[in-house]
Amino acid sequence: MTNGPPLTGDAFLQVMAALGNPHRMRIIASLSHGRNYVSQLARDIGMSRPLLHMHLKRLESSGLITGSLEVSRGGKAMRYFEVVPFVYELTPELVAEAVRTLTDEGDEGRAPAGDGGGRELTDGGGKQAHRGLFDASGFTNGAAVEAKEEENR
Repeated sequence: MTNGPPLTGDAFLQVMAALGNPHRMRIIASLSHGRNYVSQLARDIGMSRPLLHMHLKRLESSGLITGSLEVSRGGKAMRYFEVVPFVYELTPELVAEAVRTLTDEGDEGRAPAGDGGGRELTDGGGKQAHRGLFDASGFTNGAAVEAKEEENR
């Protein structure tokens, strides 16, 4: 990260996981144009408010966005969100530094050792098609899948 203190390994994983979901990427893209309140944001990106709240919580806990509660002129409480400016330069050195600062808490929620961090996929006949890295939402890490497919050829 070039605009703040270095990320710990755990914070690095949290940011990467938050950005590793297409819905959360769409939220960041929409908020990059300016702050917005939940109902309008849900309409803008075509997502239900409950699902949006789940993704906003994940983005906020990773420090990528911030939310504030405001009262409208009509007296209605409205939750606004905005992007916290960030710049990350992903380098092998950053990854190495992040690894040195990982804690046991950073290992929570990840696949056990030996699992490869992925779920097995089959070609429909039970034969393994490839192993990919998946985040908690079930979306693949495309680069890891491509690398594994290349390895299997």
